[in-house]
Amino acid sequence: MKLDGLGIFVKDMAAMVRFYRDVLGFEIKEDENTSNVFLQKDGTLFLLYRRSDFEKMTGRAYAYAEKINGHFELALSVEDYAAVDAAYRDALAKGAVSVMAPTTEPWGQRTCYIADPEGNLVEIGSFQP
Repeated sequence: MKLDGLGIFVKDMAAMVRFYRDVLGFEIKEDENTSNVFLQKDGTLFLLYRRSDFEKMTGRAYAYAEKINGHFELALSVEDYAAVDAAYRDALAKGAVSVMAPTTEPWGQRTCYIADPEGNLVEIGSFQP
């Protein structure tokens, strides 16, 4: 088996489409009221799937984390430390919620965290000074 992609089950599709498209720059062509969004980001499949539609398809209900949660992170890389700072400032200016301001870690990575509208963590980082 090989890892093919990543999916997030979402409550508010319109808010999530706007965040990943308008704040993070993902190329999303589907309507904000669609059931699911498939896109390729840097060769990886990325999926937003409406929770209620997934539950209907599978015939069962699921528990979901609320607010900012630490169940997983979506890690995005940029070219260098300055780009981490710039991407963080840009995301906040467009409405992202700050979780951790840019910091250079002891292992040599400059990293920061923001949260999407449903509380999922998004890391933006680089190992290039």
